[in-house]
Formats: sequence, C-alpha cells, structure tokens
Amino acid sequence: MGLLITFVLGLFIVAGALVAQHAKDHARIEHISVAVAAGAMAALVVLDLIPEALEELPDGKWFLLPVFLNIGILLLKLLDAFVPEHEGHGAAHIGIVSTIAIVLHNIIEGMAVYSMTGESARVGALMALGVGLHNIPMGMMIGSTLQEDRHNRMVILLTLAAVSTFVGGVLMHFLWTHIGGMLIGALISMTLGMILYIECFELVPHLLRAPDRRRSVIGALAGIAVVAVSTLLG
Repeated sequence: MGLLITFVLGLFIVAGALVAQHAKDHARIEHISVAVAAGAMAALVVLDLIPEALEELPDGKWFLLPVFLNIGILLLKLLDAFVPEHEGHGAAHIGIVSTIAIVLHNIIEGMAVYSMTGESARVGALMALGVGLHNIPMGMMIGSTLQEDRHNRMVILLTLAAVSTFVGGVLMHFLWTHIGGMLIGALISMTLGMILYIECFELVPHLLRAPDRRRSVIGALAGIAVVAVSTLLG
C-alpha cells in the first residue's frame, strides 16, 4: 500500500504541469489546491501526527519530539535554499534547478509518507493527499517555466520529479524491516516538522497573499473536514 500511495503522490506533479499547459484559470486552481492542502495538513498535524509521534517515542522521552521536529524543518529549509528566485534567472534555468531541488525534496517526502503508511494506511493516504495538493503548484511551476524549453527535456524533468516520491517510498520499503520503535517515532516527528514547514512557510503565506480570502477559508475548511471525517470513521 505504501508504494502505491507514493507512486500516486508523484502524479500530482504531472497534474500540476498539465494545468499549466492547458488550463485557463491557473490562479484559481492553484489557490484552491493550496487552501485545501493547508486545511488538511493542519488537521493532520493535530489529529494524527502529534499523537502518533508521542505514542511511538519511548515513555518519558516526549522531549525528543521537538528535537526531531526541528531536524525535519531544517532538512526542508536546506533543500528549499537550492530553489532559485525568479529575478535574474531565465525561465528554463529556474525550471531545471527547481526540478533538481524538488526531486530531492520529494524523495524525502516519499520516505516520510511511506513511514506514515507503515503505521497507518489511513494516515499515510491523508498525508499523501495534503502533500499531493501542495505539489500541484510545484508541477504548475515546472510546466510553466519549461514551457518554452525543448519538449524532450521537459518530459524528462517532469518524469524525474513525478517518480521521486516513489523512489523515496522504495528506499523506505527496504529499510522498514530494520527500523525499531524509537526510530519510527523519530521519523514521524521529522515528518511532523516537514509538514509544519510546508504549512507555515509555503501554504499559509500563499493564502495570506491571495486576494480572495473567502475562497481560502472555504478551501481550508474543506481540507480540515476531509481529515476530521476520516479520523472519526477510522
């Protein structure tokens, strides 16, 4: 199940690129996907990831949660440092360098999603949904910046970005049997840090800049509702 989920997760990148190539209202689609992802990830943190991390960490070792959480935040921060700003760079250059960073980023995300699926298929699927919606704008960015580039190169870069989450899942698949409870707790805590980083430094700032606050609220509430209902039914 974990490998299937990480494979499907990569398809959100492709979906984003197709939106950039063919959709008329890019801004609306991007806004909705970010809003739903923000709500879903916030609910996932509160309802699932924090309790799961505390359960897996050894008794009395709750203080390890913020330690590994900050490691997860730092990891994504370092990867994001390699994504260039648009000013001063050509569109194709931005697309290529950003794709390389996204591939590394998605390998880590694939490992995180697989590790959550190993604990709970429901939580892993919900996390993949939130991360996948967040990846749609990434795919849109790749598709739009490489639009004028050679077609073959764009296909290769998109394929690398799309399969990178699955590669992370495969890596974790082979490592999973060698991982004990303490390490599982550490991985979940790091995953929590990654989700918080995406939420606080990417999704929320994007929504605060968006002119349509009503759509932001409705999308976020929809994301929260999906996770809350799934938690109640699970």
